[in-house]
Amino acid sequence: MLKQFLNLKLSQKLSPQQIQLMKLIQLPTQAFEQRLKEELIENPALESGADEEIYDKDDFDTQDDFEDNQSIEADEINIDEYLSDDETPDYKLQANNYSDDDEDRTMPMAAQVSFHQDLINQLNTFILPENEREIAEFLVGSIDDDGYLRRTIQDVVDDLAFTQGIYTDEKTVEKILHIIHELDPIGVGARDLQECLLLQLKHKTPSEYVDLAIDLIENQFEAFTKKHYDKLLQKYEISQEQLKKGIEEIEKLNPKPGGSFGGASRFIEQIIPDFTIRIVDGELELTLNGRNAPSLHVSKDYQEMMQTYKDSSDKSHAQKDAVQFIKQKLDSAKWFIDAIRQRQETLYVTMNAIMHLQQEYFLDGEETSLKPMILKDVADMVGLDISTVSRVANSKYVDTPYGTKLIKEYFSESMKNDQGEDVSTLEIKKILQNIVESEDKSKPYPDDQLADILKEKGYPIARRTIAKYRDLLDIPVARMRKKI
Repeated sequence: MLKQFLNLKLSQKLSPQQIQLMKLIQLPTQAFEQRLKEELIENPALESGADEEIYDKDDFDTQDDFEDNQSIEADEINIDEYLSDDETPDYKLQANNYSDDDEDRTMPMAAQVSFHQDLINQLNTFILPENEREIAEFLVGSIDDDGYLRRTIQDVVDDLAFTQGIYTDEKTVEKILHIIHELDPIGVGARDLQECLLLQLKHKTPSEYVDLAIDLIENQFEAFTKKHYDKLLQKYEISQEQLKKGIEEIEKLNPKPGGSFGGASRFIEQIIPDFTIRIVDGELELTLNGRNAPSLHVSKDYQEMMQTYKDSSDKSHAQKDAVQFIKQKLDSAKWFIDAIRQRQETLYVTMNAIMHLQQEYFLDGEETSLKPMILKDVADMVGLDISTVSRVANSKYVDTPYGTKLIKEYFSESMKNDQGEDVSTLEIKKILQNIVESEDKSKPYPDDQLADILKEKGYPIARRTIAKYRDLLDIPVARMRKKI
């Protein structure tokens, strides 16, 4: 049986404009510029560059107009809302949070040969039968960016048959792989770290210590990687100094031969800071990158189309359809201009709050001066939602007198020292790193001893917390830090 009843429901719904604004806030400078270009292409009513007729946000109701533009008939549109004889003063069109001498410099990209193409070019210097050349090129294509062939020979043989229609055997593929092992950088095409190191050692000039290094990698690889030096000294009946010299030969090798190639396949991301902090007369000065404050305006042509429609006495059906389209584009352009302004304000006030919370650090550059700071601290200070602050912190960079850094690196939890004061976990990590760097590598400190040292310095940290911080800092356990 069907029943009809009323149901009141309170729900929170984000408008399309709010969603798009959040996406704009999250974008770093380069991605923002790309998004701006896309909007300029998609919306012909939006133009860039200086213009006299620029709409103020108070001239229109962004949300209502944008959401309801499909339901309003052409006759119901108030044309006067889209026409304005008032000129907006220049001072209202300028942003004072970036330098006037900011330059939009384009970084040219060097035309280089890719890593894999370089290997193919080297391969062309070998005289090979056609079928072997096809196998060699397939092997080169299977090498990853680190320079390794992380596949078994049997897998390669099967793939050649199924995908290339080339039928061969493991012996032939192995023979061709030895040719690839002759290519530069030495070690390329290795199937694992052990083979990679051996290939490089065998290309070195033979000597007492090179021969020892080859024997270590070839026959005692596990003992070497686990740093069982006492076992190795007993095995080879050599002195500590001799073993040290042999290990030094291994330490000179490159465990990732492909990583040393500076080809075009390895693009180095150019970081463009979104903010700049400078010290002027002992005070901090924050500026927003001028590329985040573009000059946009509504197209005059579209305004003139509206005027033409208004002046027309005989409005055809085609004209009414056109004015519906024009209204939609004008509403969208006006909202986008306002969204850009909101984005600038959000970025600036958020970074300004972070700068003041970490003022001591930005003045002296000492990482130990960083105070505990979480997203909520900044959100409460500027009156924004935590998610908004997170979007700013996770993808934006700031140029400081001490280098360009990701903003989220300044956030950290707090811990209490022996004086009961809140200190940043970043400060503790820095101290831990300094202790490990200055330790005697022949007798590195285990975690429990590191905990005791930190406790003496006034930081009562548990051993398991030390292990956690070590992992975050990529510091290996004591045995793996040992050197002879």
